[in-house]
Amino acid sequence: MTQGLEGVTTAILGLAMDAASLRQQAIAANIANANTTGYVPQGVSFEAQLEDARRGLRTQGRIDPFAIAGVKLQMQAMQNVSGQTSPIQLDTEVAALSQNTMQYQVLAKGLNKHFAILESAFSDGKR
Repeated sequence: MTQGLEGVTTAILGLAMDAASLRQQAIAANIANANTTGYVPQGVSFEAQLEDARRGLRTQGRIDPFAIAGVKLQMQAMQNVSGQTSPIQLDTEVAALSQNTMQYQVLAKGLNKHFAILESAFSDGKR
């Protein structure tokens, strides 16, 4: 039970960090190509996939580790509801870059804290 919970927690935090890293690349590419004619802005759709994996929590009372393993991170073209690309707004991209950086730092601290708790449990259990 604990191993499953620990594995799911670590997997989700790791995926979220990977998504933030990939999102950082996408935002950087968007900023670099802000004035490039024909450039299609890039984004990462991690949260929607994670929500799909989380549906098992409501129906089964737990998150399926296989559903988490099925989350595939990739950059994709950002389109509006009509299926067209919008021009890049540099101020919006810079704000997204700042938000993503803070999110990555919080995830790293959370993962570090998670491992510290596990280490404490293992070392105190040996006494």
